[in-house]
Amino acid sequence: MRIGVSLPDNLLNRFDEIITKRGYSSRSEGIRDAIRNYIVEYEWMGEEEGEKVAVITITYNHNQRGLTDTLLDIQHNSIGLLGTSLHVHLDHDNCIEILLARGNIREIKQITEEIMSLKGVKHVKLTTTSKTLD
Repeated sequence: MRIGVSLPDNLLNRFDEIITKRGYSSRSEGIRDAIRNYIVEYEWMGEEEGEKVAVITITYNHNQRGLTDTLLDIQHNSIGLLGTSLHVHLDHDNCIEILLARGNIREIKQITEEIMSLKGVKHVKLTTTSKTLD
């Protein structure tokens, strides 16, 4: 099936560099592989249940109107689930926020997906581990 996708120039240029370095024969091959990896990661996240410790890493444009306030609201509304946060200014326009979460993984995933959907958020990564290492 053919689809059309609109991408900003800088994202497409970076993608082209990566597929060339990795030896893909075409953009389509690279996109198929990226989609497969996305599906595997999503399904892996979907299989987890119970109490976990997690790190949510967020890269975003701090100039996006209202985004910083929304991220703070999410954190304040998640007291007891989200603990420590680390904020680093990457450059004039971009920041990285690292949130430590502890609790029910379904609730942590819900927060993560809420953050992913915000305009101005460039990348979100959820990393989990068991709450106790038995």
